[in-house]
Amino acid sequence: MKVRGSIFFSLIAAVVTLGLILPNYGDEQKETVLMQTMLSGLEQLHFAPIELDDDFSKRAYDLYLDRMDGGRRWLVQEDVDQLAKYRLELDNEALRGTYDFFDLSEQVLNSGIKKVEGFYKELLAEPFNFTKSEMIELDGDKKAFPKNDEELKDNWRKSLKYETLTRYFDKLEAQKELKEGEEKKSNKELEKEARESVLDMYDDIFDRLGKLRRSDRLSDYLNALTNVYDPHTGYYAPKDKENFDISMSGALEGIGARLQTDGDYTKVSEIVPGGPAWKQKELEAKDLITAVKQEDEEEAVNVTGFRIDDVVKLIRGKKGTKVTLTIKKVDGAIKDITITRDLVITDEGYAKSLILDFPGKAENVGYIKLPRFYADFNRRGGRSCATDVAKELDKLKELDVNSIILDLRNNGGGSLRDVVKMSGLFIEEGPIVQVKGRGKSPEVLEDHDDRVQFDGKLIVMVNQFSASASEILAAALQDYDRAVIVGSKSTFGKGTVQRFIDLDRAIRGYNEVKPLGNLKLTIQKFYRIDGGSTQLKGVEPDIILPDRYHFIDVGERDHDFPMQWNKIDQIDYGQSVTSLDGLENWRKASERRVKNDKTFQLVLENAQRLKDSREDTDYSLNLEAYAKEMNRLEEESKKYENMFEEIEGLSVKNLEADMEHINADESRIERNKEWVKSVKKDIYINEVLSILKDMDEAKYAKE
Repeated sequence: MKVRGSIFFSLIAAVVTLGLILPNYGDEQKETVLMQTMLSGLEQLHFAPIELDDDFSKRAYDLYLDRMDGGRRWLVQEDVDQLAKYRLELDNEALRGTYDFFDLSEQVLNSGIKKVEGFYKELLAEPFNFTKSEMIELDGDKKAFPKNDEELKDNWRKSLKYETLTRYFDKLEAQKELKEGEEKKSNKELEKEARESVLDMYDDIFDRLGKLRRSDRLSDYLNALTNVYDPHTGYYAPKDKENFDISMSGALEGIGARLQTDGDYTKVSEIVPGGPAWKQKELEAKDLITAVKQEDEEEAVNVTGFRIDDVVKLIRGKKGTKVTLTIKKVDGAIKDITITRDLVITDEGYAKSLILDFPGKAENVGYIKLPRFYADFNRRGGRSCATDVAKELDKLKELDVNSIILDLRNNGGGSLRDVVKMSGLFIEEGPIVQVKGRGKSPEVLEDHDDRVQFDGKLIVMVNQFSASASEILAAALQDYDRAVIVGSKSTFGKGTVQRFIDLDRAIRGYNEVKPLGNLKLTIQKFYRIDGGSTQLKGVEPDIILPDRYHFIDVGERDHDFPMQWNKIDQIDYGQSVTSLDGLENWRKASERRVKNDKTFQLVLENAQRLKDSREDTDYSLNLEAYAKEMNRLEEESKKYENMFEEIEGLSVKNLEADMEHINADESRIERNKEWVKSVKKDIYINEVLSILKDMDEAKYAKE
């Protein structure tokens, strides 16, 4: 079915306008306008609009139900049966601009919340029996909805018991650390304190749930509809767009980490280079934040089930203050991480270089770290990563390096313009990437500079968090056979372009229906010059090195309804700078070294452990069994915490040209020391140096 009606979009000079005359509307009619305006934009502007049919309805229904009650905390099977009557109707409702299903979902959800609110205090009024052998499943995807209210209540009993158990265990462990003479509490007192802490947490949760407006839940419903198109297409209510703008600006305050919702949890999606979390080094992407504690508070606030904007408010704070995050690691281990809030130190996000020497392996190697593809479009002559990398190359060439390592690990992307320029530093002129809009011929972005700023051996390092612009550069240099790409099984796999559309611009005048919010939608896809998309598949390195996520899907393929990979026509390209004829031999040599390297084998062992831990989501509610499991996880994690030691024989030096800048302030000196130290422990860089030695022993330069 197609979206019909008088609401339409026209994209002119990247601005959406709509010549629509509207009568005065009440709230119900405003929501109709919002739905129809949003769907019209999706139909006319999305890269790959989808048919609003029964299949769309089923996907949207399943996605919304999972987000509505993914933890199986509020609804019983009877509620789900009521909602299921609409499973094939969401497409028709969307087209009509009606909300019968959403109204019913809000009704049953509110009823479920009120029901649970009636018995959680009762369940927490008495001590729990932690000697009984029983289990709790924590993965909502593995749980069925409760058959009735009795089963729902028992599920909550187990959930509250688990929450109490985790706190009780922590308090017991903390008592073991008390010094002689310090007052110890009885187990009975500690258990009571743990229950009271859980009670306070749920009092706060239910207080916030009671303050939720219809518009908050409506955003969740609209996003279930838009996310069926692809995970990066979504509806932003006015306040959500404001939060997005804050998170994407350069002026990040707090801890310097980007967060996203993952079921009942808040997940770390990215560590911002130069930020407090980046400097502290313990917080990582994929960590789940379960609690937040301010430095002047005794008790942490459990943020399980919190809206993400409420979590962000707790984490943000004034520069110099401390916040402690309770983190659940990928392996299931629980850890407290204290971070001193600060402003993001922007120069840590800029390109910088080192000289690496390993006698007998690879000597006088230039190493360039690029944390992001930055560009300042707001002022003339603003910083550009392509310009900065060119400057680093010039400095390294003055030192007669004949090999360069360009490190794009954890680089989430950025300026497309700079990708094209930067790729051109290593080839003659030629195409770099194809950008295709819906129904249009691909636009080929080319390097028009026939100079080759560096013509020596080149290795590009990537991992599963190298995304977007990083993938374009790696793909282009791989297609040209200009560089050896080294890293994890594949890069992130985001090969799409999004744009925000202000829905208010769709309607002239009639401010009573505004603000409607914004629609972020996918309008283009990236394609390699060989015709293949970087979407979903990412870039598969020429030489794969194992890391902790080796057996876990990370990146675009981990999302619901990602846009699929496809291929268009390749274009003519070629270079006469270097030859990679020995690539297969270099790959086999690297595989042999990795297989015989104890540290890499530990990495693989840890990766398998993480996969197993992720799949094992059934926890004991018996104190003795729980303590045994937590201690086992902690001991196991310790085995892998310090497996990276300084590599004997590897020399890491700053460039003399950089020393004046580094020595200009004390914080730069300390940050530089930490950086050099981390490179000296980097087994991946060490293996890249071995690959460079293999390349040295082969015929590399083209004649």
